[in-house]
Amino acid sequence: MKRAWILLAAVVLCFPAAPASAQTGAARGKVVDEQGQPIEAAKVELDYKGGVNRKYETKTNKKGEFTQVGLASGMYEVTASKEGYQPGMIGGRISLGEPTYLPEIKLRKAGAGGAAGAGGAAQLQAAFKNALDLTQAGKLDEAEAAYKELLTKAPSIPEIHYNLAFVYSQKKDWANAEASFQKALELKPDYSDAMVSLARVYQESGQAQKAIDLMAKGAGSGDAKAQFNLGIMMMNAGKDEEALAAFLKAVELDATNAEAFYYIGTRSLQLGKLPEAVAALEKYLSMDPKNAGNVAAAKQMLPALKAALPKK
Repeated sequence: MKRAWILLAAVVLCFPAAPASAQTGAARGKVVDEQGQPIEAAKVELDYKGGVNRKYETKTNKKGEFTQVGLASGMYEVTASKEGYQPGMIGGRISLGEPTYLPEIKLRKAGAGGAAGAGGAAQLQAAFKNALDLTQAGKLDEAEAAYKELLTKAPSIPEIHYNLAFVYSQKKDWANAEASFQKALELKPDYSDAMVSLARVYQESGQAQKAIDLMAKGAGSGDAKAQFNLGIMMMNAGKDEEALAAFLKAVELDATNAEAFYYIGTRSLQLGKLPEAVAALEKYLSMDPKNAGNVAAAKQMLPALKAALPKK
């Protein structure tokens, strides 16, 4: 059975990076065609599903990538469109702080046939929207049933397994959450959000070492998000040297991850590396970060740290 050219949803669980809060979040994603080639200048609309009418609009760059900042946390419907293509939609949960990476949105040429057919794709989208609404409303038993029904029609779409796993994790049904995240990864081995969320399940269910091992595996494959979360886990485990090494590698893989520079600064300070701490925190603030708690902490620390630097 061919996979329908409809990408449904990814609900992203993020690790708590620190006991701090942020005011807004950000989303990153990519729009591609059926061959995986980037689509430039596609319109991307992000529709907030948190009970308040908020809609954001942006466009993709030459690489097919888009970024939208200043988002409230919560569930969103994300629709991509461009003349000559059929629109595509995904769903996602945007978290505060570091950007949420959304799955690729695949657009098919207008008028092209598909495995599910136009009617089948529309039905899947409607069923997904219903499941997403149930999840947002906190009707977890009904959402679980809705995702299971979707899987009877489209069992090979990893995003449905991912969303079902998210519902299980909200219910603290760790065994089923683990199984569903693992299925999503089986269908899509490079599914970074599923890997991070599975690690979260291990962490929440008292299997900290399994969580670290999983993130180390992802980091070893060059996954920037896994590398960052490996740093968070090492930091939470009190392993400052390992955490610092992980965060340094994370910015090698993704130099736009501002929060990684914040933790490079704090871990460097913890290890007595004052000049490195100052440089990292200055870099962090120069990047216009969105984590209000970390920004406030960095601004509070920097004057004292600079004053303590050895005089040249």
